[in-house]
Amino acid sequence: MLTDSERFAFLVRRYHGFATTGNAYDATQTVDRIETGDTLLILTEGVIGIAHCWPFAVTAACGNLHSVSPKPSDTLGAFAASFSMAVGDFTEAVDLARALGFVIDPAIADLLGRAG
Repeated sequence: MLTDSERFAFLVRRYHGFATTGNAYDATQTVDRIETGDTLLILTEGVIGIAHCWPFAVTAACGNLHSVSPKPSDTLGAFAASFSMAVGDFTEAVDLARALGFVIDPAIADLLGRAG
């Protein structure tokens, strides 16, 4: 039998699906249930994004979401912290995008190689 620590030893990942990136952007501004770091899924446009006050895509296609431009000196940990997010918010969104066959934004792909 599992103990409470074993049973509840997980992190919740929240995914929000939208018809368009415009809908996703608007929802991040108005829907309280969408929190910073949640994953945004827009299948029709081939976009995976991350919720933030300025939601951004981790895919090469970004539609109405923002794209990011990490500094060459940024590590993934420092970059995630600058958005008040966990590293897992980035890696989980990228993993989903890759599983769906979406092209990852080169800036995000490069950042993933700079763990820290």
